[in-house]
Amino acid sequence: MKQLFLCSYFAGVKDLFRQYASEKQLGKQVLFIPTAGNIEEYRGYIDEALLAFEDLGFQVEILDISACDRETAQAKIFQSKLLYISGGNTFYLLQELKKKQLLSLIKEQIADGMIYVGESAGAIITAKDIDYNKIMDDKAVAKELNDTEALNEVDFYVIPHLGEEPFVASAQATLDTYSDQLNLLPLNNRQAMLVEGEEVKVLVENK
Repeated sequence: MKQLFLCSYFAGVKDLFRQYASEKQLGKQVLFIPTAGNIEEYRGYIDEALLAFEDLGFQVEILDISACDRETAQAKIFQSKLLYISGGNTFYLLQELKKKQLLSLIKEQIADGMIYVGESAGAIITAKDIDYNKIMDDKAVAKELNDTEALNEVDFYVIPHLGEEPFVASAQATLDTYSDQLNLLPLNNRQAMLVEGEEVKVLVENK
């Protein structure tokens, strides 16, 4: 049964993940892919996610898929029971995943019981296609991306950071543009979405 934990901002839902990890009796090792943030000027959310995992007692192994060969990336993901993919530029992330031929492997591992945690870009790529996200992310940075087909693990399309600076305008514009065409699921920075098989739940962090 597929098990996904999707969010806008992992540090903002740390307590929800603590509860989730406890209920699922997750092991304490996570494979952490920060690659989407490589081309972003601001990467503080990646450091915050790292700290959140460490605060929760996880041993974090960082894997930048743009900086390793295909065999290494595939082996690390194949061995992983818990995979986290960070926020950043969604198109760049998808480009790097495709270059290393990792999409089908990630799908196979999810089907085989690996827990998938996706923050922002990492949540968006669980959709069938990410072209709808071009309002929020610059598509031009992914010069080697030939198509925008993604993991196709869910039948909805995440819009992260709804109502959250500095994404208020772009998130709302995405919602306005595609609400009649796609099954959109907006999240703010205190919400997480749990996917268990075909069941989907949205949880809110109490602060």
